[in-house]
Amino acid sequence: MIYTILLQAQGGSGWTSMVFMLAIVAVFYFFMIRPQQKKAKDQKKFVEEVSKGDYIVTIGGMHGRVAEIEGDTFVLEVEKGGRIKFSKSSISMESTRALANKK
Repeated sequence: MIYTILLQAQGGSGWTSMVFMLAIVAVFYFFMIRPQQKKAKDQKKFVEEVSKGDYIVTIGGMHGRVAEIEGDTFVLEVEKGGRIKFSKSSISMESTRALANKK
């Protein structure tokens, strides 16, 4: 369907429309898909490297220090000695990086 619309808009040249479609796919890949994949890879690497004592921010916005790591979970120590257990997949970023993004 899109191919026929492009053919009508381009005046009917098959090669021209094919090159146009390939250019659109390349733009989407280099400006949308590839950066997203890189960001996901960096996030996964960061989550794997989190260790006891690191200050982090969860996806929900909870700030705290990692007190314990137990497999796929960790215990986050917040103000006044509160301790909350989270899944490692809920880690968003390092706390110092979060503070830098606010400024």
